[in-house]
Amino acid sequence: MTDASTQFEQTRDDFISQWGVMGTQWGINRTMAQIHALLMTAVEPLSTDEVMAELNISRGNAHTNLKELVNWGLLRIITKKGERREFFEAEKDVWEMFRRIMRERKRRELDPALAVLTRCKEETAGIESEEAKVFHKQMTELEEFMSFVSKMSDRASSLPQSKAMQMAMKLLG
Repeated sequence: MTDASTQFEQTRDDFISQWGVMGTQWGINRTMAQIHALLMTAVEPLSTDEVMAELNISRGNAHTNLKELVNWGLLRIITKKGERREFFEAEKDVWEMFRRIMRERKRRELDPALAVLTRCKEETAGIESEEAKVFHKQMTELEEFMSFVSKMSDRASSLPQSKAMQMAMKLLG
Protein backbone atom coordinates (compact mmCIF):
# COMPACT_ATOMS: atom_id res chain seq x y z
CA MET A 1 0.00 0.00 0.00
CA THR A 2 1.36 3.43 -0.90
CA ASP A 3 1.78 6.24 1.59
CA ALA A 4 -1.11 8.16 0.01
CA SER A 5 -3.32 5.09 0.15
CA THR A 6 -2.40 4.44 3.78
CA GLN A 7 -3.06 8.11 4.62
CA PHE A 8 -6.46 7.93 2.92
CA GLU A 9 -7.45 4.74 4.77
CA GLN A 10 -6.39 6.23 8.12
CA THR A 11 -8.24 9.47 7.45
CA ARG A 12 -11.38 7.59 6.40
CA ASP A 13 -11.16 5.34 9.48
CA ASP A 14 -10.80 8.44 11.67
CA PHE A 15 -13.90 9.98 10.08
CA ILE A 16 -15.93 6.78 10.53
CA SER A 17 -14.85 6.53 14.15
CA GLN A 18 -15.64 10.18 14.90
CA TRP A 19 -19.02 9.97 13.11
CA GLY A 20 -19.81 7.07 15.46
CA VAL A 21 -18.94 9.19 18.49
CA MET A 22 -21.08 12.07 17.20
CA GLY A 23 -23.94 9.66 16.55
CA THR A 24 -24.05 8.66 20.21
CA GLN A 25 -24.32 12.33 21.13
CA TRP A 26 -27.27 12.66 18.72
CA GLY A 27 -29.05 9.70 20.29
CA ILE A 28 -28.24 6.88 17.87
CA ASN A 29 -25.92 3.98 18.53
CA ARG A 30 -22.28 4.13 17.56
CA THR A 31 -22.41 1.22 15.11
CA MET A 32 -25.39 2.68 13.25
CA ALA A 33 -23.51 5.97 12.83
CA GLN A 34 -20.32 4.18 11.75
CA ILE A 35 -22.20 2.15 9.14
CA HIS A 36 -23.74 5.37 7.86
CA ALA A 37 -20.31 7.02 7.64
CA LEU A 38 -18.83 3.99 5.86
CA LEU A 39 -21.59 3.90 3.25
CA MET A 40 -21.73 7.67 2.91
CA THR A 41 -18.06 7.65 1.89
CA ALA A 42 -18.13 4.46 -0.18
CA VAL A 43 -17.76 4.76 -3.95
CA GLU A 44 -19.95 1.71 -4.61
CA PRO A 45 -22.84 0.14 -2.66
CA LEU A 46 -21.67 -2.42 -0.10
CA SER A 47 -23.14 -5.75 0.99
CA THR A 48 -23.80 -6.74 4.58
CA ASP A 49 -20.68 -8.94 4.46
CA GLU A 50 -18.54 -6.04 3.27
CA VAL A 51 -19.90 -3.77 6.02
CA MET A 52 -19.21 -6.51 8.60
CA ALA A 53 -15.63 -6.97 7.38
CA GLU A 54 -14.88 -3.26 7.12
CA LEU A 55 -16.16 -2.43 10.63
CA ASN A 56 -15.40 -5.79 12.28
CA ILE A 57 -18.98 -6.27 13.53
CA SER A 58 -21.31 -9.25 13.76
CA ARG A 59 -23.89 -10.14 11.12
CA GLY A 60 -26.76 -9.45 13.53
CA ASN A 61 -25.38 -6.05 14.46
CA ALA A 62 -24.80 -5.14 10.81
CA HIS A 63 -28.21 -6.40 9.70
CA THR A 64 -30.12 -4.61 12.48
CA ASN A 65 -28.38 -1.29 11.91
CA LEU A 66 -28.56 -1.46 8.11
CA LYS A 67 -32.33 -2.03 8.29
CA GLU A 68 -32.72 0.83 10.76
CA LEU A 69 -30.77 3.16 8.46
CA VAL A 70 -33.05 2.08 5.59
CA ASN A 71 -36.06 2.89 7.82
CA TRP A 72 -34.61 6.35 8.49
CA GLY A 73 -34.34 6.85 4.72
CA LEU A 74 -30.57 7.30 4.89
CA LEU A 75 -29.78 4.09 2.96
CA ARG A 76 -31.28 2.45 -0.11
CA ILE A 77 -31.27 -1.24 -0.84
CA ILE A 78 -29.69 -1.95 -4.20
CA THR A 79 -30.05 -5.18 -6.11
CA LYS A 80 -27.55 -6.25 -8.73
CA LYS A 81 -28.38 -8.53 -11.60
CA GLY A 82 -27.20 -12.06 -10.89
CA GLU A 83 -26.59 -11.35 -7.18
CA ARG A 84 -28.70 -12.77 -4.38
CA ARG A 85 -27.18 -10.43 -1.82
CA GLU A 86 -28.54 -7.01 -1.01
CA PHE A 87 -26.28 -4.03 -1.33
CA PHE A 88 -26.67 -0.74 0.50
CA GLU A 89 -26.11 2.76 -0.77
CA ALA A 90 -26.20 5.90 1.37
CA GLU A 91 -27.96 9.14 0.56
CA LYS A 92 -25.01 11.40 -0.17
CA ASP A 93 -26.73 14.74 -0.61
CA VAL A 94 -25.98 16.52 2.68
CA TRP A 95 -29.14 18.63 2.66
CA GLU A 96 -31.32 15.61 1.94
CA MET A 97 -29.62 13.68 4.77
CA PHE A 98 -30.31 16.60 7.12
CA ARG A 99 -33.96 16.73 6.04
CA ARG A 100 -34.48 13.00 6.53
CA ILE A 101 -32.79 12.99 9.92
CA MET A 102 -34.79 16.02 10.98
CA ARG A 103 -38.10 14.42 9.93
CA GLU A 104 -37.27 11.12 11.62
CA ARG A 105 -36.14 12.71 14.88
CA LYS A 106 -39.27 14.86 14.88
CA ARG A 107 -41.43 11.77 14.40
CA ARG A 108 -39.61 9.77 17.07
CA GLU A 109 -38.90 12.47 19.67
CA LEU A 110 -40.68 15.76 19.17
CA ASP A 111 -44.14 14.48 18.22
CA PRO A 112 -44.46 12.14 21.25
CA ALA A 113 -43.19 14.88 23.60
CA LEU A 114 -45.70 17.33 22.14
CA ALA A 115 -48.51 14.79 22.60
CA VAL A 116 -47.60 14.38 26.29
CA LEU A 117 -47.50 18.14 26.83
CA THR A 118 -50.87 18.58 25.13
CA ARG A 119 -52.40 15.80 27.21
CA CYS A 120 -50.96 17.21 30.45
CA LYS A 121 -52.24 20.69 29.58
CA GLU A 122 -55.73 19.41 28.75
CA GLU A 123 -56.00 17.18 31.83
CA THR A 124 -55.10 20.01 34.22
CA ALA A 125 -57.12 22.78 32.56
CA GLY A 126 -59.95 22.88 35.13
CA ILE A 127 -58.08 22.04 38.32
CA GLU A 128 -58.14 24.98 40.73
CA SER A 129 -55.30 24.20 43.16
CA GLU A 130 -52.33 26.55 43.04
CA GLU A 131 -49.99 23.67 42.23
CA ALA A 132 -52.18 22.53 39.32
CA LYS A 133 -52.43 26.09 37.97
CA VAL A 134 -48.64 26.48 37.99
CA PHE A 135 -48.25 23.05 36.35
CA HIS A 136 -50.90 23.86 33.72
CA LYS A 137 -49.23 27.20 32.92
CA GLN A 138 -45.84 25.49 32.51
CA MET A 139 -47.35 22.77 30.28
CA THR A 140 -49.05 25.43 28.16
CA GLU A 141 -45.80 27.35 27.68
CA LEU A 142 -43.84 24.19 26.91
CA GLU A 143 -46.51 23.02 24.46
CA GLU A 144 -46.50 26.39 22.67
CA PHE A 145 -42.72 26.29 22.38
CA MET A 146 -42.61 22.65 21.22
CA SER A 147 -45.39 23.36 18.74
CA PHE A 148 -43.35 26.27 17.36
CA VAL A 149 -40.24 24.04 17.11
CA SER A 150 -42.32 21.36 15.38
CA LYS A 151 -43.67 23.83 12.83
CA MET A 152 -40.18 25.24 12.22
CA SER A 153 -38.85 21.70 11.76
CA ASP A 154 -41.60 20.93 9.24
CA ARG A 155 -40.92 24.18 7.42
CA ALA A 156 -37.13 23.75 7.33
CA SER A 157 -37.31 20.14 6.18
CA SER A 158 -39.69 21.01 3.36
CA LEU A 159 -37.58 23.82 1.90
CA PRO A 160 -35.07 23.39 -0.90
CA GLN A 161 -31.52 23.99 0.29
CA SER A 162 -31.19 27.37 -1.38
CA LYS A 163 -34.32 28.74 0.33
CA ALA A 164 -33.29 27.32 3.71
CA MET A 165 -29.85 28.88 3.39
CA GLN A 166 -31.38 32.26 2.50
CA MET A 167 -33.62 32.08 5.58
CA ALA A 168 -30.72 31.05 7.80
CA MET A 169 -28.57 33.90 6.51
CA LYS A 170 -31.37 36.38 7.28
CA LEU A 171 -31.71 35.00 10.81
CA LEU A 172 -27.97 35.06 11.41
CA GLY A 173 -27.28 38.37 9.70
